[in-house]
Amino acid sequence: MNSISGKSVLSLCRRTPGALRSLSSPAPAALSVGRPLLLGGLRMCHSGGNSRPSVSTKKRGYDITRNPHLNKTLLVVLVNKGVVLGLQGMAFTLEERLQLGIHGLLPPCFLSQDVQVLRVMKSYELRSNPLDKYILLMTLQDRNEKLFYRLLTSDIEEFMPIVYTPTVGLACQQYGLAFRRPRGLFITIHDKGHIATMLNSWPEDNIKAIVVTDGERILGLGDLGGYGMGIPVGKLALYTACGGVHPQQCLPVLLDVGTDNEALLNDPLYIGLKHKRVRGKEYDDLIDEFMQAVTDKYGMNCLIQFEDFANTNAFRILNKYRNRYCTFNDDIQGTASVAVAGILAALKITKNKLSDHKFVFQGAGEAALGIAHLLIMAMAKEGVSHADAAKRIWMVDSKGLIVKGRGHLNHEKEEFAHEHPHIKTLEEVVQTIKPTAVIGVAAIGGAFTEKIIKDMASFNERPIIFALSNPTSKAECTAEQCYRLTEGRGIFASGSPFQKVTLADGRTFYPGQGNNAYVFPGVALGVIACGVRHISDDIFLTTAEAISEMVTEEHLAEGRLYPPLSTIREVSFKIAVKIVDYAYKQGIASWYPEPKDKEAFVLSHVYSADYDSFTLDSYTWPKEAMQVQDV
Repeated sequence: MNSISGKSVLSLCRRTPGALRSLSSPAPAALSVGRPLLLGGLRMCHSGGNSRPSVSTKKRGYDITRNPHLNKTLLVVLVNKGVVLGLQGMAFTLEERLQLGIHGLLPPCFLSQDVQVLRVMKSYELRSNPLDKYILLMTLQDRNEKLFYRLLTSDIEEFMPIVYTPTVGLACQQYGLAFRRPRGLFITIHDKGHIATMLNSWPEDNIKAIVVTDGERILGLGDLGGYGMGIPVGKLALYTACGGVHPQQCLPVLLDVGTDNEALLNDPLYIGLKHKRVRGKEYDDLIDEFMQAVTDKYGMNCLIQFEDFANTNAFRILNKYRNRYCTFNDDIQGTASVAVAGILAALKITKNKLSDHKFVFQGAGEAALGIAHLLIMAMAKEGVSHADAAKRIWMVDSKGLIVKGRGHLNHEKEEFAHEHPHIKTLEEVVQTIKPTAVIGVAAIGGAFTEKIIKDMASFNERPIIFALSNPTSKAECTAEQCYRLTEGRGIFASGSPFQKVTLADGRTFYPGQGNNAYVFPGVALGVIACGVRHISDDIFLTTAEAISEMVTEEHLAEGRLYPPLSTIREVSFKIAVKIVDYAYKQGIASWYPEPKDKEAFVLSHVYSADYDSFTLDSYTWPKEAMQVQDV
């Protein structure tokens, strides 16, 4: 009855120690001398003692077993049709239990971390509802942090869609029901003037990375107010799982200024402020105070990532702070980097230059404008002027094609307004402009109609079709629609994951997921490692180039425009090394002397999900030195 499924065992044991070396240069000595490989997800199944150095803690008793950073216990109740299938497994050794004062507080059972992973997998596989799986994983994170990350890295392809998009969108929508235990810092508009005091409530002082949202534009779901906390929590989980940033150095923050979502305002279960959003000077003052309080407490090198702010605030906040603080906006810059990485990889298929392409964007918000600006930077490397590059980019918003003379265009959109008659629909725009690439980032599900996809296939031998909107319900088209309607000639990428597609002629394609998780964990690790104080767009172009370089001919033949998600730890590591190298060459790093071995330097900052040993350092003196003196 307690047997473990083959899938669970495979997910635990399938990683190979050569994973890192297959994607980067030969491993430095630090990778091979006396330390486990940390970047290949989960090590091979093993037995034997923990050779990691001991960690000292002054906590004792229940303070140990109830602290997620120190805990090695696991509580998983597996219920199938009312039958309890398993109970607790413990990884504290007898010596640790005696020394920490927890002997007797745990059942007399000793299990390795690997077996604990299998126990969680068994419970996970019994749940068919993605939200139930999300709650299970978040509960594990609250109870046993190292086991949580060991589990995530054992099969990142399986767990990423649960802890982040698309399931995190559902979790945010039902946050009042899914809420189990406070995680992150909730700062409201009523706390203005006291944010520094609120930061003191957070138990950790060595914070290196913050993800902050005001909940106004959660994925493609709109204003979720206080329910938006699920996004910073999920994002930072990927900082650790994909990039190796230490979880205790991460802080999720929600700035609650109210919500304009009437359904939430009338919901008795809603856990945020129940009034309309505060805007204008009072809102700006809150952001100003937050940025100042964070850097006063954690230093100018603390990375602050803005996430899911509405268009009206996202660009102006980024432009206001980007040269004053260590900050970036993932919706603008992270999305741009992963999209451009996919386009650069697509060039290996089309066999031409970036400047040979013509792009049409469905959407003209943060993501579209961010991608467009990074494309212009990439084309500049081909010798194309800014003005000529902009002419190759067309945008369609809710009012139709953006053209000169159209009223009510903001400054960001005006740059991509061209001399052309106004066209109302995307289908007409594609038929008229005849682009080589269409990129969807407006969160309008099904926007790429059958006619649009077929038209793209008629204009181009290898049409580029990127349906990047999240969650899956907002995708502009499915992978199956793209491959089937283009007879397998479409070059496809999506924001949310899609299953492999097999056409009638037997060809099978594995859709590339343009997930920002390819970008932000590696960027964060590199920035934190060398102390970059201002994150320029050059860093995101460098990241895009690094990702595209890791896409092999074998990947392209399968339809992949990105390395497999199973290698994302190695991808993030290589990005971090490139950023560290770039930072020292450009003189923007803070930590000197410059490390000679950049790989070993970055590796020294990578978090390990292996359990620490709490066994006290025990030794004796010479017998004569310990002789008791008597009168």
